[in-house]
Amino acid sequence: MPESDYAEVEVVSSGGKNASNPPSGNVDPFFALIAKLMDNFFHIPGTKIKFGLDPIIGLIPGLGDSSGAIISALLIIRGAKAGIPRVVLVRMALNVLLNTMGGAIPVIGDVFSVWFKSNQLNYELYQKHSGNAVVSRKHDWAFVIGLLVILLLAVAFIIILSLMLFAALWKFLSS
Repeated sequence: MPESDYAEVEVVSSGGKNASNPPSGNVDPFFALIAKLMDNFFHIPGTKIKFGLDPIIGLIPGLGDSSGAIISALLIIRGAKAGIPRVVLVRMALNVLLNTMGGAIPVIGDVFSVWFKSNQLNYELYQKHSGNAVVSRKHDWAFVIGLLVILLLAVAFIIILSLMLFAALWKFLSS
């Protein structure tokens, strides 16, 4: 096959350096690819700054940050299927919530999303904790569904709040 048919995925730590000691555990190429696309896909020439699609789609008022949160929630579901412990799933959800809340602040939030790479952090948690997967029980899935409902409610609140802020800013700038 020609070389162009292959994609290379380099997973970097949130500090922007190659992980010299990658976490032990399973490697999920799909999770790694989404984490890379959302958090580290682009590089600003002449700097060590990498960013992904998350801060770019976050520029869309109200919908951008929620879209990123939904993508991140899908990765949490993938982690649950891999048998990640519930406490780690909560930590992953908190990473997403923090990124979504920070990203909802116009302009400053997008700079925050460049710095705080929730998908990359969650991928590192996935790698570290997916090696000892156990069979999920009904109450484990009930927990994950409850966690995602809380996450989505928080995201809905953030969407409403950011749309209200955007409307107020628009009204202020129009007058």
